Amino acid sequence: MKEHTFHLDTSSSPAKFEFSETFNVVVPFIDRHLTEDRGEKIAILCSNGESVLYSELADRINRCGNLLLGKGMKAGERLLMVVKDAPEFFYLFWGSIKAGIIPVPLNTLLRSQDFAFLIEDSECSGLVYSEEFSVEVEGALDSAQLKPDLVLKSESANKGLLQLFMDVSPKLEPAPTQSDSDCFWLYSSGTTGRPKGAIHLHRDMMVTSQYYGVETLGISEADVCYSAAKLFFAYGLGNAMTFPLWTGATCVLDAGRPTPDSTFANIERFQPSLYFGVPTLYAAQLQALESKEVDFSSLRQCISAGEALPPDIFKRWKEKTGTVILDGIGSTELLHIFISNRPDDLKPGTSGKLVPGYEGRIVDEKDNEVPPGEEGRLQVKGSSSLRCYWNNEEKTSQTIQQGWVNTGDSYRVDEEGFFVYGGRSDDMMKVGGIWCSPFEIEARLVEHPKVLEAAVVGREDPSGLIKPEAHVVLNDPENQSEDLSGELLEHCKSGLAPYKYPRWIQFLEELPKTATGKIQRFKLRN
Repeated sequence: MKEHTFHLDTSSSPAKFEFSETFNVVVPFIDRHLTEDRGEKIAILCSNGESVLYSELADRINRCGNLLLGKGMKAGERLLMVVKDAPEFFYLFWGSIKAGIIPVPLNTLLRSQDFAFLIEDSECSGLVYSEEFSVEVEGALDSAQLKPDLVLKSESANKGLLQLFMDVSPKLEPAPTQSDSDCFWLYSSGTTGRPKGAIHLHRDMMVTSQYYGVETLGISEADVCYSAAKLFFAYGLGNAMTFPLWTGATCVLDAGRPTPDSTFANIERFQPSLYFGVPTLYAAQLQALESKEVDFSSLRQCISAGEALPPDIFKRWKEKTGTVILDGIGSTELLHIFISNRPDDLKPGTSGKLVPGYEGRIVDEKDNEVPPGEEGRLQVKGSSSLRCYWNNEEKTSQTIQQGWVNTGDSYRVDEEGFFVYGGRSDDMMKVGGIWCSPFEIEARLVEHPKVLEAAVVGREDPSGLIKPEAHVVLNDPENQSEDLSGELLEHCKSGLAPYKYPRWIQFLEELPKTATGKIQRFKLRN
C-alpha cells in the first residue's frame, strides 16, 4: 500500500481496517475530500454567518501546521487548545496532527487554577486560546511554574491565525506517523478528582466515525450535523467534527453557550438532519417548548449521551417534536459512544446495545462475569481505546486490564439484550442490604410534572444506615413547599420498590455538573 492510505472492507459489520505502514489520519479526514471532488462543498456552517469550504479547510490546515512548525514546535510536542467552537479549532487540531504535533483540546469552562495544572501536567510546548478565555488562561500562564514557549491568541487584531496564515506555505506533507502512533489527547472531565490525559492514536477517530457514525447512525455525505455538545470533549468532537469530516457531510458550529433558544434558532436556520444533545439540555428544551413552537422537520435523528436519558424525557420529546432520541453511553477513554440505541432497535430507559466493533461485559467485584439481569460493573473493549493516561501508570493499570476498559458505570443486561444503566459504580448504594440505583429513583422523580431534574445520593440516617436522599430542581421554584415534598415521596412510593423511595428531599436551584452535563453527585454528599 502507498503511504498514508488505508483499506476499508465493508463486506461485514464491523468493517475491517488495513493501514499502510506510514499513515497520518489527516489524509482520510481532510485531504481525501479534494481528490473526491468535494473542494467546493461547504464543510462548516457557523452561527455568525461564516462558512468554510472543504478546499479552504484543507488550505488553512496546511498553513496552520506550517505556522506551528515555523514558530518552533516539533513533532511529538503538545499544543494545548482553549478554543471556542469555530473553524480555527479545526485548523489547529488537524494542522497540528498533520505536522506531527499532538493537539490537546481543553474544557473552555475551566478556571485559571485548572488551566495552570493542565499546562504543567501536559508539559506542553504551545498554547493557543480564544479571546473570550483570556482572563482565565492568562491568569494560569502567570501562575504556572512550567510555561509553554509558544503562546498565541486564535483571533486578535493583526495577530490572529488567519493573519498569520498569510505568510506561510499552503503546502504541507503529512508527518510520517503510523496508525498506532500517538495522535491527540483528551483530558477526562474529572468528576471525582484531577483530570487525566487520555492518549489517543491516529486510528481511533476513524474507528468511532465508521462504527458509530456510519454503521450505527447511518451518517452520509448528505447529512448536516449539529451538536449542542462542544468540541472540547469526546462526544462533541465526534458529533461536530470527525463524523461529518469522515463522511463528507456538513457540520454546524455555534461558539456560544447552548440554550433552548440558541439551539432552536440553529435548528430552524441550518435545518440539520442530526442533532446531538445531553439530557440536561433536552429537559430545558422541553420546558421551553411549553410556550413556543419550533420547526423540527429537518431532523431525522436526535442523539443523547453524557448522562443516561430518563424514559420520561424520551416520551415527552417524541410527543412534542415527532422525533426519537437515541440514547447511548460513551467515554473519553473509548473516544465516543460504544453502546447505543438504534433507529430500528431502541428501548426507552436503556442505553441500547453494543455498537459494532465493541465488546462489553458486566462483572462483579472479582471481575467475574455476572448472569444476565444481574447488576455489576461495565467493562468495554474496542480498538478506539486510549493507549494510556499520560504520566499516570497507576490509574492506567486500574482502568485498562487485559484490553478491557473499566467504565466506572453499573449496568445490567435485560432479557432483550439491552444495557440498562444503574448509575456510577461509586454512586450505587445498599438500602436494606439490597443494591439500589440512584438513576432509577431520579427517573421516577422527573416523571412528576413539577420536576425538571433530580439527583439521588446515599445519606446516613440517625441509625447510621444508608438511605436515598433526593436533590430536586423544579420547573418553577415557587412551587417549593413541604406539601410538594410529600407529594414527591408518594409519587416515588407508588412507582418504586418499597425500599427505594427517598427519605429526604432537598430543593436546589441547579445541580452541580461537569461541562459534559454529568451530574457531580459527590458534591451533593458533602
